[in-house]
Amino acid sequence: MAVTASANTGKLAKPVKPPAPAGSLSAWWQAVPLTAVFALFFVVPLALILMVSFWDFDQYQMTPDFSFQNYLAVFEGCFDSGEMCVTFKTYLSTFKFCLLVWLITLVIGFTVAYFVAFHVRSGTMQTLLFVLCTIPFWTSNVIRMIAWVPLLGRNGLVNQGLVGSGLVSQPVDWFLFSDFSVVLALVHLFTTFMIVPIFNSMMRIDRSLLEAANDSGASAWQTLWNVIIPLSRTGIIIGSIFVITIVMGDFVTIGVMGGQQIASIGKIIQVQSSYLQFPLAAANAMILLALVMMIIWALTRMVDIRKEL
Repeated sequence: MAVTASANTGKLAKPVKPPAPAGSLSAWWQAVPLTAVFALFFVVPLALILMVSFWDFDQYQMTPDFSFQNYLAVFEGCFDSGEMCVTFKTYLSTFKFCLLVWLITLVIGFTVAYFVAFHVRSGTMQTLLFVLCTIPFWTSNVIRMIAWVPLLGRNGLVNQGLVGSGLVSQPVDWFLFSDFSVVLALVHLFTTFMIVPIFNSMMRIDRSLLEAANDSGASAWQTLWNVIIPLSRTGIIIGSIFVITIVMGDFVTIGVMGGQQIASIGKIIQVQSSYLQFPLAAANAMILLALVMMIIWALTRMVDIRKEL
């Protein structure tokens, strides 16, 4: 801030605050549309779900109220007996799928991104392979899930091939409508969410660092572990957030590929909504949101995403 002296008294006058930059006001106006969309389609619906989660309901109507009964109903019987309640079992099942899918997509996504970023020299070929990774998004998730049914079914192509080759004497039943088929479909659907951010991080790595590691006598594994993985951490975290948040709330894939026999938190919320138990479904949704936010918070503690981006 500028400081001026009085001509008559010789005393220092009040500091003169410089005028605000001309672009600052326009920047605020530019942020208004995005803020309005965010508030209209995220904040307001979330606030409504939170409000409804405290309402009372019966078989015919919902009654505005402020009660924690819906939250208590979610964990009803969980602390009264030594056995694990249905809610805890469902959350464990959801976390199991989430962990398996995250681990498999991380391995596949990192491997594909590493190959495209460091072993494909042509920029045109990199672009082509990157576009190929996005091809699954050109079709509906439901179509991609249904495509596994004629492959993994009891009379599907995989079982016909195994029986015809003599590897098994009868068709394998657990290929379809099982935990295996659920994990397979989720990995198929969401691996791209892991490939894209990791590939983006790897492409930003200074190749001179790899040359320096090679000149220092580091092996390929040492370079991978000490240089590439730490510098790809931002992409790994972003991809992990994408995969974990989607799998935690998924109910369509688990319902279709699990034969409507495997429970998940998203499936419970969907069933409660279909039975018009909206306050109870809203309470479950808020609990799930809180858990997902805790996971995201823990992941973002590992790296400052805003700084790295």
